[in-house]
Amino acid sequence: MGPFVASAPPLFTAPGGTEWLALALAYLLGAVPFGLVLVRLFKGVDLRQVGSGNIGATNAMRAAGRPVGLAVFALDFGKGWASAGPIALGFAREPAGAHSLQVLCGAAAVLGHCFPLYLRFRGGKGVATACGALVAIDPAIFVIGGLVWLAVLLATRYAGLASIAMGIAFPAAAWFRFGRERAEVVVGAGLLTLLILVRHRSNMARMLDGTEPKVLTRKTR
Repeated sequence: MGPFVASAPPLFTAPGGTEWLALALAYLLGAVPFGLVLVRLFKGVDLRQVGSGNIGATNAMRAAGRPVGLAVFALDFGKGWASAGPIALGFAREPAGAHSLQVLCGAAAVLGHCFPLYLRFRGGKGVATACGALVAIDPAIFVIGGLVWLAVLLATRYAGLASIAMGIAFPAAAWFRFGRERAEVVVGAGLLTLLILVRHRSNMARMLDGTEPKVLTRKTR
């Protein structure tokens, strides 16, 4: 017989019964369209018919003002944090599998925001929800990505480009923080980058065309 070779631990442990429930709750929470609800409540309009048509915080801010936009960001952020934090940790079968479940529940919340059951799977871009999930998993990854987002936003005034740059920074920050020690976080951050790039295709097209609206600019009279 050949020499014994120890098999590598699985990247993600298979969810059990209660953990499947956690994933379902994370998805359903992530799918709640707070932007659509708040803009309709305070402005009386359908956010999907305004501006870019996105249900996230940036378009909500354009449609209903900064306070509403910030509230939408906070609530979307909270969806990700609650999913990867209390929900994942509360339903984990054992401490060893908690890290994997945090990543999976965070991903479920982001997918819920992007593809919400309540809106026929047509949702937002998932950036705020992803940020909340990363804070629950490891705040330092969010801080590094957030600094990249702020630098790009101040330099270009394009919120979409800042979100893309932040998404690219997330897996690099995760690798810097953990390397192979918590590979599931690095892989999860990498998949998040791909989702952010896909969801921002329209922003990239508008930037290339010169029609993407900028933020933090003074309106001229």
